[in-house]
Amino acid sequence: MNFEKTNKNLFLSFWPEFKEIVSAQETYAFDPDMSQQQAYSIWVEQPLESYVLVENDIVLGSYYLKANAMGPSNHIANCGYMVSKHARGQGVARQLCLHSQQRALTLGFKAMQFNSVVSTNEVAIRLWQKLGFDIIGTIPKAYQHKTKGLVDSYIMYKWLAEKDL
Repeated sequence: MNFEKTNKNLFLSFWPEFKEIVSAQETYAFDPDMSQQQAYSIWVEQPLESYVLVENDIVLGSYYLKANAMGPSNHIANCGYMVSKHARGQGVARQLCLHSQQRALTLGFKAMQFNSVVSTNEVAIRLWQKLGFDIIGTIPKAYQHKTKGLVDSYIMYKWLAEKDL
């Protein structure tokens, strides 16, 4: 497996997975009817960086990395992660998160924050906590889950230190 910066072709190969994840309306607050170009813009063009994890020419997962805020808060990174349904349970999300933390440090970020981790996404929450993220806030009824209705979202945060990665 290797990481590659996301380009148009790599994104297009991951687009069916991206669309399926967004359409499920279980983890991402993206418009389920967004176009491929809108998705590419949000995931690849607007962030500072976007990477895919590839094995045998198949994209297993992807993440974007950007500043969480501007000005005096631009030392905090923000990331989003997606894993192909065929690659779940194989440590791909862990690899994506660890790689993104290293990239964040390289780019000069001091911390990382996830602004809206859907409370029903228990597998991701457990992984982020194992990787040193804390829940620092709850946003009540912040996410309209497709099957569970209004559910809470969490704000998760980690101060990045090289020795922790």
